[in-house]
Amino acid sequence: MRILLVEDDSKVSYWLGTKFRSSGHDCVQVDSGEQALDMLSQEAFDAVVLDRMLPGIDGIEVLQRLQGRTHPPVIILSTLDTASERVLGLRAGAEDYLGKPFDFPELLVRVELLVRRAETSPTRSTRLNVHDLQIDMVRRAVSRSGQVIDLTDKEFQLLCTLAEHTGQIVPRGMLLEKVWGLQFDPQTNLIDVHISKLRAKIDKTFATPLLKTVRAIGYVLG
Repeated sequence: MRILLVEDDSKVSYWLGTKFRSSGHDCVQVDSGEQALDMLSQEAFDAVVLDRMLPGIDGIEVLQRLQGRTHPPVIILSTLDTASERVLGLRAGAEDYLGKPFDFPELLVRVELLVRRAETSPTRSTRLNVHDLQIDMVRRAVSRSGQVIDLTDKEFQLLCTLAEHTGQIVPRGMLLEKVWGLQFDPQTNLIDVHISKLRAKIDKTFATPLLKTVRAIGYVLG
């Protein structure tokens, strides 16, 4: 998983970041609501662990600003653990709420469940459109400007992962996990080869390129 951790307590942030990484997950850490919103508009994540009490824009306002936007599932962490505060957080858009102090194994399981539910949600779109590129997730069919594009299984999985995060940078590590089930970079050109073949099929004969490389980080579709 790729997790965005939003926590202004540096000790808690360091501890959680270390625990997530030792569990095999990628964790990006920011310490304010403003930074969280910026990161979510630019890069792809599987889940957000959001502190309730933040300087400036607090956790509730972050959730309110995310309403109407596609974003990963959010779990709130907070010392404010009354029933009314939990209801406030859930009504603002959080999928889960965990009071502080907490045990890390419980937090990890909750985050994993959030991601699993999001990936199997019946409301998840089965058709994705990126400009003139159409993707039918059920029929596994791809076309651009009406022209059918034949993709291999891995190319299709790559395209779907990128399309689900249109306009955002999808890091190489996230692609390795989603497409190949790897939680480490094998230091090969595995991704580069497949991306090159995918780009040749969806971009080469069209005027506007859709698949872009962000050097040393990942790729963007859109």
